[in-house]
Amino acid sequence: MSEIINKRSEILFLYDIENANPNGDPLNENRPRFDTESSTVLVTDVRLKRTIRDYWFEYKGYNGTDGKDIFVRETKYDDGDKQYIKDGKRRAKDFNEQVEEILNICIDIRTFGGVIPLSNDSITRIGPVQFQMGKSLNKTEIIEEQGTGAFASGDKKSQSTFRTEYKVPYAVIGFNGIINEKSAQYSLMTNEDKELLKEGIWDGTKSLISRSKFGQTPLFLLTIDYKEPFYIGNLRQRLGLDTGELNEMQIRSLADYKLDVTELLNELKVNKDKIESIDFKADSRLQMIYKGEIITKISKDEL
Repeated sequence: MSEIINKRSEILFLYDIENANPNGDPLNENRPRFDTESSTVLVTDVRLKRTIRDYWFEYKGYNGTDGKDIFVRETKYDDGDKQYIKDGKRRAKDFNEQVEEILNICIDIRTFGGVIPLSNDSITRIGPVQFQMGKSLNKTEIIEEQGTGAFASGDKKSQSTFRTEYKVPYAVIGFNGIINEKSAQYSLMTNEDKELLKEGIWDGTKSLISRSKFGQTPLFLLTIDYKEPFYIGNLRQRLGLDTGELNEMQIRSLADYKLDVTELLNELKVNKDKIESIDFKADSRLQMIYKGEIITKISKDEL
């Protein structure tokens, strides 16, 4: 059995999205979440966690069979001739309200934590893995597209309905994350779970092929394992985009910019004695520069 995590880790993840909606706000006509002061796109940590959960469920067998499941997912129950969606208490009863059983079976609670509602109480497990809200590295805008639907709005209508969609033309979105080894001791998150987390971040993002998400591509995933209870923090904020003669609002693809990792690598060098290892993965098309020079990878040996 895989060992429980005992070292702190820090995660930096980038992906891009083209002509799509990275995270619609249902309270604002499903427009992309947007910081109007900085003209940047926002993506909630909940959206990223859902991406990972969906990947585990669809591709890694965490679907309620063979002792593996996702706790936070839609399940249903029958009542007479109707079906209803279970609430949290009914979901907990699927596991006999045994917290130990939930932790052993449900990778999402071991990893992200959660509130487990019981019949007479509720139990909270703080998840070892936490993400800040994602934010685009470039300024962008929300574009509005209108079209017609396939059906009329009602019977005996001569025209189809109209629809409005909101998208961003292009954005490079970055997430900061942390894996807290102290919380892992209580949630029982293992090193195997950690590898599945990284896989879910990368391949889960790539597997989002719904109409609003098609066009998302993972670009950059950096995982730093530390020797001690320490982390640098604000890794995303230490990146920049070199767009050459283009205004950052004009970029539309990876070919339009280089990722400047100078400040990030400088900070890693300062703290290299606290770093145990670095795991790095990037899209082969992504161009990175350090002090103006092209580099192809980030590794502990080169700090």
